[in-house]
Amino acid sequence: MTQETDALVLDLIEWLAAKPRPYAEVMDAWRTSCPRLTIWEDAVDQGYVACERQETVGSMVKATPLGLSRLREAGRSPELA
Repeated sequence: MTQETDALVLDLIEWLAAKPRPYAEVMDAWRTSCPRLTIWEDAVDQGYVACERQETVGSMVKATPLGLSRLREAGRSPELA
């Protein structure tokens, strides 16, 4: 992760820390075709967010314990739902 994308990755983790979101919503909001802005991929690769399959609602994306820890290290206090 670069310094330029680190803040955006933290934004994504913080957004998901508030409440898990449907995969489609996350992709609409965070997917990009720009090779310099790999926010979603960076967050997944670092283990900060995870996608879980739920029978009743489909795939949901949430911040992981590692992601929440990263937010705290950055001085951001996640407001959990």
